[in-house]
Amino acid sequence: MRFEIPDEKKLVYEMRIPIRWGDMDAMGHVNNAMYFRYLEVVRIEWMRSLGAQPDPRGEGPVIVNAFCNFYRQLEYPGEVLARHYVANPGRSSFDTYITLERVDRPGEIYAAGGATTVWVDFPNQKSKPLPQWLRDAIE
Repeated sequence: MRFEIPDEKKLVYEMRIPIRWGDMDAMGHVNNAMYFRYLEVVRIEWMRSLGAQPDPRGEGPVIVNAFCNFYRQLEYPGEVLARHYVANPGRSSFDTYITLERVDRPGEIYAAGGATTVWVDFPNQKSKPLPQWLRDAIE
């Protein structure tokens, strides 16, 4: 199964993540759980770049699903280039897609994943419409 980023996606953020020795497992490659950590780091850093800090007494983003497709093994040492895309903005949600490639192997996707993100009023535990500043960043 190949991961397909929707045509109507928008590249919103890129960052490099070092592969750490401790990211590997006994098989000598990056543990599958670490790929989800890489995806999380990119999502959080993108939101921080927009000035969106989750506030447990206010509102912020929550992911309601997450997936990752693994194509090639990442190994230490190295550096990952993560590209973060957004698509499908709705009333209170949008989709994120992230590709992971090695910096020294440009264009070769090692893994790709994403999540559906919902904007939430934390005290009331209910979704809220996306703030206009976030909608502007997504559309």
